[in-house]
Amino acid sequence: MKISVIGSGGWGTALSLLLMENGNDVTLWSHSEKESETISNAKENPFLKGVPLPDSLMLTANLDCARDADAVVLATPSFAVRETAKKLAPLLSPKTVVVSVAKGIEKETSLRMSQVIEEELRGKNNVVALSGPSHAEEVGRGIPTAVVLACLDLGVAEWVQDLFMNERFRVYTSSDIIGVELGAALKNVIALCAGCCDGMGFGDNTKAMLMTRGLTEMARVGAKMGGRKETFAGLAGMGDLIVTCTSDHSRNRRAGLLIGAGMDPQEAMKQVGAVVEGYYAAASGHAMAKKCGVEMPITEATYNVLYNGAPLRETFTTLMTRSKKHEIEESWV
Repeated sequence: MKISVIGSGGWGTALSLLLMENGNDVTLWSHSEKESETISNAKENPFLKGVPLPDSLMLTANLDCARDADAVVLATPSFAVRETAKKLAPLLSPKTVVVSVAKGIEKETSLRMSQVIEEELRGKNNVVALSGPSHAEEVGRGIPTAVVLACLDLGVAEWVQDLFMNERFRVYTSSDIIGVELGAALKNVIALCAGCCDGMGFGDNTKAMLMTRGLTEMARVGAKMGGRKETFAGLAGMGDLIVTCTSDHSRNRRAGLLIGAGMDPQEAMKQVGAVVEGYYAAASGHAMAKKCGVEMPITEATYNVLYNGAPLRETFTTLMTRSKKHEIEESWV
């Protein structure tokens, strides 16, 4: 199959190598000639250090690589998805399946990434969302990984499943694209908070509390938006939440560590040196919660720290001293 991967960050590069391993002809697109040349000359992506790139991987900065592709993997950061999809629209054949691997929610519209892509492509192409606990650093090195592919048309999801799946990369399918995409985006907020807890010197109890209650509010808004609550117990929910909250690979957790240690949020984002999706997801999740009338206290607290300058320790105390609740909330099921 002819596949174009649009976005040469660590994740796009790792997926390119996986798809090549499965016998596909792969082109990796960079947003600039300079970036493409740097990767080509080094035979390595600086965002995926220690993973050599084969000569057979085609590198380009020309979006024409998407013409006549059987599949296009859209691997840009979430904030660049709409602009990139708009540029791709006149180039794609109706037969091309678009695989969205960005984990985010558009702030201005509260749209999921597949919705943004479908809007720009005018519904011309099938769109599939891929998510799960899958750090690029590990996928690139061949560490066993499992993910989920979601599409309303399970036949399309199963076709893409065959492109990606092999002995080290197990792929499940789902028709709950709403739940899969919301889990992918919102867990980044919780992971940033987990880093803050570590940075403040809290312990395992605190992180377990945060992850569990974070998963509850993810599922709450997911159900409200039309997703299935059981999806949040799967790879795109609990699985991705665990790995992103606990791993040193996680940019969201690393940013949180710096903020928890007292660094200004904007400076923390700069020091991480790559896109911290949780920063954008906090604003998107805050807007979504207001729009659909769902209570998301952890997301709300994170938004206030990141965007309104709320003091971190006081914000945490406010969360701990909220009014009494039942653990199992029947009202949103």
